[in-house]
Amino acid sequence: MTSVQHVMRLLRERGVFGSIDARSAEATVEQRAICEIAAPPFGEGPRANYLLDRFAALGLSRVTMDGEGNVLAVIPAGTQAPAVVICAHLDTVFPPETDVRVVIGGGRLRAPGISDNASGLTAMLAIARAMVEHGLKPEATLLFLCSVGEEAHGNLRGVRYFFRESEWTRGLGIGAFIALDGHGLDRIVNRALGSRRFRVKIAGPGGHSWGDFGIVNPIHVLGHLVVQLARYPGRDHPRSALNVAAIRGGRSVNAIPQDASVDIDLRSTDEKEIVRLEDYVRRSVEASVRREVLRAGGSADLLQTEIELLGERPAGCLDARTALLRTAIEASRAMGIEPAMESASTDANIPISLGIPALALGSGGIAGGIHTLEEWYDPSSRETGIKRARVTALAMTGLKA
Repeated sequence: MTSVQHVMRLLRERGVFGSIDARSAEATVEQRAICEIAAPPFGEGPRANYLLDRFAALGLSRVTMDGEGNVLAVIPAGTQAPAVVICAHLDTVFPPETDVRVVIGGGRLRAPGISDNASGLTAMLAIARAMVEHGLKPEATLLFLCSVGEEAHGNLRGVRYFFRESEWTRGLGIGAFIALDGHGLDRIVNRALGSRRFRVKIAGPGGHSWGDFGIVNPIHVLGHLVVQLARYPGRDHPRSALNVAAIRGGRSVNAIPQDASVDIDLRSTDEKEIVRLEDYVRRSVEASVRREVLRAGGSADLLQTEIELLGERPAGCLDARTALLRTAIEASRAMGIEPAMESASTDANIPISLGIPALALGSGGIAGGIHTLEEWYDPSSRETGIKRARVTALAMTGLKA
């Protein structure tokens, strides 16, 4: 490690901060180019190839795509000290047919995904470029990771694969993990918001709405279930949330459905609370089935129930005493930012759950309409975000004078 003040002095002396400011227009061009390469869930390949080419053009070492589709590159060090990872996710929440062309006007860039996470990927490339152009040599390897599957049903699959299969985690070691996710300056995500997502499926015999009236109805079961779930008394300490996200079922207005399903999202910053939420859901499903069977006067075996796990993200917290969090706070304040500690679900969830120091930072700028077709990004303060991330990372790797 190197002190934040020492890193900042070296970066100023070598003109790194000045070059970041001078490249603001280039960063906007880069961000636009990244955003306009669609990266829907499980379709990140074209954007991954773009980052692969950019890392190679910058002259980084060991540029590669792994077996899950993540893109990796390193700036090596002469020591065997554990590497520091800078991560930004490739994917967006939008389906392949989404128009991702960027419209610029009024000082804003407008397009789905322009902030989340074209801004994080842009910041990552800016950090890599400055390291190469200014000949900065970290004392510990700096590893760049462009991950797949951060959003929605991706279930953090890219970072899961990295920590399960990468040579860095199987032998060389990871000392710290910094995720660049979206916009902003004041937030430091040090609490991993955990989640479990389920699809509850109910199947029955089905029938004619008139001739078979009175038999068990899968949608009735879901109706009872949703009412029960809506009664869940949420907690503030630890905070928890239970959301009914989507209901499906039925094929005709004059038919009793043979099947129906509901998607449920459970979240908390405490893993034990997530377990309690899951138990409440499972007991509610059983009670709802019994209620419908009792109403119909039929046999319980007329209804089949399946609870499918769609995704799981571990909860956890980065201790306030860790060097990474203290460094991020110090770097923020050195940039004139008073940071706020926050909870969120990011790629940092996985290393936090493994006991590896990890957090997520906004990469600068101002944004709104995140995860909507009206998403926008104002690059004001983007350079400050890039500087803050670079200082934090280099203070953790150490920087040769």
